[in-house]
Order: sequence, then structure tokens, then C-alpha cells
Amino acid sequence: MSAIAVKRLTATDFRCFSRIVLNTDARPVALFGPNGAGKTSLLEALSMVTPGRGLRGAPLADLGRREAPADARWGVAVEADGYGGAVSIGAGAAPEGATRRELRIDGRAVRGRAALAEVVSALWLTPAMDRLFLEGAASRRRFFDRLVYGFDPTHATRLGVYERSLRERARLLRERRGDAVWLSALEARMAENGVAVAAARSTTLRRLAPMVAAGVGIFPGAKISFHGGVETMLDRMPALEAEVELAEALAASRDHDAQAGGARVGAHRGDLALYHGASGRPAAQCSTGEQKMLLITVILATARLQAAVRGLAPVLLLDEVAAHLDGDHRAALFHEISDIGAQAWLTGVDRSIFEPFGGAAQYVAVEAGTVTPQ
Repeated sequence: MSAIAVKRLTATDFRCFSRIVLNTDARPVALFGPNGAGKTSLLEALSMVTPGRGLRGAPLADLGRREAPADARWGVAVEADGYGGAVSIGAGAAPEGATRRELRIDGRAVRGRAALAEVVSALWLTPAMDRLFLEGAASRRRFFDRLVYGFDPTHATRLGVYERSLRERARLLRERRGDAVWLSALEARMAENGVAVAAARSTTLRRLAPMVAAGVGIFPGAKISFHGGVETMLDRMPALEAEVELAEALAASRDHDAQAGGARVGAHRGDLALYHGASGRPAAQCSTGEQKMLLITVILATARLQAAVRGLAPVLLLDEVAAHLDGDHRAALFHEISDIGAQAWLTGVDRSIFEPFGGAAQYVAVEAGTVTPQ
């Protein structure tokens, strides 16, 4: 086994699916069918049992089937070969009013992204990500942090603690309720976890940058960087000193943050930058097609590096990616997926899009909320 591979996907009252069971093997999975049939929803179902907020980032309340009974709750279950061998993962809607999905690994209730990152890893590209470099930095940070999860599962835990501390501090400052001791404790926790988050990002960047710069097959090379105040601190001082400096900066910005909300400094202020290797142009100034090529390079390079570092390639969820490539780049994408050994789940309107795979892939027709292996 050279890759994480989904062997069975079960979805109940999820999006347009009443109940489906799909058995697969380790080969790439080509999902084809008309628009609106549920292809993207299958990828989204898979993303719900991997680290992150889901492929669409949708609120949990929006994932349930509209026609389902009022008391029904959506659920997704996967049987897979993961980092520790065979694993069963389940995700579902929590009781009404809860803000988190319920998660189970091998029947045991777990919480948080780190537990999932210990057993599986997934990378995805969607049409919505065509605007990744035209929108705010938050989307780019989430994209890069998903890459980091695949190398450092504890990154998810530290990031979660940091984000909760950030929200709690903002609430106390807004309500003028926290005393200095309370705020200092929160800021110390933010500093400790924020520096650890920045360090994990920097470590991943150092590993990944040479592979991205070299390009992947015919997909272009790119310069990738991650800029932020905390990352800059780590470039000029040890981590413990950076924690002290960050905590002091947070304390000094309380009055400003009480008025503006959030925090002026911290790990949540970093931003991912990508530059076309040949032209040197920032990704935001490249065409939509060039941006897609650059993102494919990053995803494929990350998959190859994860396979080398952790022994297994991640699952790839590629929504309508192949359909927007010319014939040469489509064939090159399929070749790279096969060469990495990854189980990629790809969507397209027509089965003919996936012809370069031949018998190296498995094909599933999706229509009106049903799945039919071919």
C-alpha cells in the first residue's frame, strides 16, 4: 500500500443522497454525470471525515437532505486504509444546537481535527478556489494549513487552541470583562500556540518550496512563501523568545483590539504568496488558467512529499479540475496521479474526459442522487 485509500463510502441523508453505499479499491475514482447530480456532494462527503472544515466550508446545518424527515440527521461513514492500517471513520450532524460535527474513529468518539489527521489525509481543489488569490488572506491560510495537517497532525490541535483563545480574548475585550491576569493567561496561551503554528508552517514551507519551484511534469514551477509577523519573529530569534515577544505585543495592543476587534498581531495575520516560476508574476496577476496550473503544482508536489515523509500519499479530491484542462495537461495530470500512487476522486460531466486513465481507474456514474459503478 502506497496511498491512503477509501474502500467504502456510505452517506445517509447527506445533500441530495437519501442513502448510498459505494465500494471502491485503491485506484483513482472517476465520477461522471450531469450537473447537479451529486458528484461534488460525494467529494464533500469524503471531506467531512478528513481534517478541515469540509470541501465547501458549508455550515453543518446545510449538509442534510432537504427532503429528509424533520428528525433525521446526516451521516457519512468511510472504511479506508489509513496511516495505521484499516480504519473506520464516521461523521454526522450533532444534536440540534451543537456547532461541531460528531466524529468516531473505529467506533470511538473523538473531537478535533488532530484525531483525523493522525489516520487520514486529503487534499482538494474545487472551482471556488479559482478565486483563492483574489480574496482575503483567511482562505489562503486555511488552504496552507490543510497542507500542514498532512505532515504534522498536532498542527490542527494547536491551531484550534489558538483560534479559541483568540475568540475568547476578543470577547473579553469587547465586553470589558477580563482583568489583567485573565487576559495575560489567554495571551500567553495564544503566544505559545501561535508560535508553534508558525513554526509548523515554516517547516512545511521549507520542505515543500524546492519541489514546487521545480514544477511537476509539465505543470509550472512556482515560488511559494508564507509571510507573517510571527514567522518573521522565528527567523530572528528562538521560539521561547518569540513567545515572550508575541505575548508582550498582544498585551500592548489591548486598547486597539478592544476597539477594532480581533487582534492586531498573531498567527492569524499570516498570508500565503505564490509566484509563477517562469514570469515571476504574483498568482493574483496571472490568468485564471495559470492560477489553476499553479495550484495543481502545489497539490501534486504536496502529495508527493507527503508520500515520502509519511509513507502514504493523501487522498486527492479534484472537483471539475480535469474538465478545464487541455488534452496534454489532462493526460499529464492523470500520469502524475498514477505515478504518485494516490487515490484521486475526480468529477466530470462526461466519462470520455477520463479516457487517458484507461483501466487504471474505476468509473462511477452519478445521476439524481444515485451512484452506479461501471
